[in-house]
Amino acid sequence: MLWFWLALGSAVSISASDALTKKYFSDLTPMEMGFMRLLYCAPLLIVPFLMTPAPPLPPLFWIVVAAAAPFEALALYLYMKSLQTSPMSLTVPFLAFTPVWVMFTGFFILGELPSAWGAAGICLVGTGAYALNIDARRNGVLGPLKAVLREPGSWMMLIVSAIYAVTLTLGKKAILLSSVMYFGTMYFLLLTAVLGLLLMATGQVRLSLLAARPGRGLAVGAFNAAMILTHVWAISLTSAAYMVSVKRLSLVFAVLYGRFLFKEPLFGQRLAGAVVMFAGLALITLLG
Repeated sequence: MLWFWLALGSAVSISASDALTKKYFSDLTPMEMGFMRLLYCAPLLIVPFLMTPAPPLPPLFWIVVAAAAPFEALALYLYMKSLQTSPMSLTVPFLAFTPVWVMFTGFFILGELPSAWGAAGICLVGTGAYALNIDARRNGVLGPLKAVLREPGSWMMLIVSAIYAVTLTLGKKAILLSSVMYFGTMYFLLLTAVLGLLLMATGQVRLSLLAARPGRGLAVGAFNAAMILTHVWAISLTSAAYMVSVKRLSLVFAVLYGRFLFKEPLFGQRLAGAVVMFAGLALITLLG
């Protein structure tokens, strides 16, 4: 059961990182917020990276990494912009749509039909998303759906969930071409270096502001590093489906942080919606 506690730790860590980023760094630009997370996380990944033997890396590995990196950077920008502009309880839960997009791409690209459990999971994810904004029902049956489009953080996180459907596939391929721990540490260190150089070259990052709050930055970085390391450790001990289903409890933790750290309203409604979305995600990943 070690994998379960590691996956749960990953869920707690990413939720804490999101909450602290939103609380202490929302005055930065979205790109600075994202780079801050990577920058303060990087020193904590160097030791496990150096301790991990480098496997033989075929050229295809670097092609996959190069293909994934731009998507990762775009997802990071939209993720931070979403946290910055909207309540956590109306943003992070929409990551539950990632396996939904995977099932849809499987249908359109490969002609694969979802199983009955998968279809039920899709319905639950959609129902949970509807429930997040059920108070907008007073504006008609489509009110909760229109509320998603009116909330920038919600639709941006929907886009992030679709991008993650791509990067998860590319990441899985890269792991198969290398090793779990090597890719998990190397990839984020490389992303930090490349993104940092590009942002500094284009003047899109103010290092003085990032360095002005080292304690808070290290707290965010520590949780982010803990998320990465527990993620790759857990996935090395069990199937990706089991690990991801537990890690996505972060959807529920996000609503809890939203309530107790940011005093976001409609706690019961949004918690219920997040729980239903998590149940749908679990059906898709475990049985779909």
